[in-house]
Amino acid sequence: MDILAGVSIEWLRALTWITAVVAGAALFLWRPPRPDLALLASIVVFMAASAGAGIYVLNHLGDGRWGGDGQPKLSPPELSGTPVVGKFLEPLEGALGGVTNGVNEFVDFRSALPVALDFFAAAGWALALSVPVALAALAVNARLAGRRNAEFAAYKTEVEQLRTELEHVKRHVGYPANDIY
Repeated sequence: MDILAGVSIEWLRALTWITAVVAGAALFLWRPPRPDLALLASIVVFMAASAGAGIYVLNHLGDGRWGGDGQPKLSPPELSGTPVVGKFLEPLEGALGGVTNGVNEFVDFRSALPVALDFFAAAGWALALSVPVALAALAVNARLAGRRNAEFAAYKTEVEQLRTELEHVKRHVGYPANDIY
């Protein structure tokens, strides 16, 4: 079952953008707000959707949406109906049918290739854009990790100071030092 059979080429292009925007918005709303990760996710989804659309176009070469119906199709001449020698020309008719089918498939491929290449080019641009966005997300992640590590070190220092104060209070009160807290 082909769920994209009724989708025009313009809607197929729009669907790649719609899936990217929906994925970015969903990630932004699902997790704590991290716009850098939502942007990166939407770029990756756009890249995958564009590559998938290009593959879809190449898997459906005979489809008229790609412009293959604008050129006339070849058909082999009917040689088997020729009087007297028609029966002997049937193998030639079959061979000519194979050649014309091959030419028709090539015409469909030639019509669909620019459309598929547009989708592959969009996926390539998304890949190129994802590199700086991924580096920016990595830098933000490193800064947040450094901040968390600094907070943890501050908490650890504070706990050590409180333990030291507790030991001083225990010694001052005369509490035995071997007891477990």
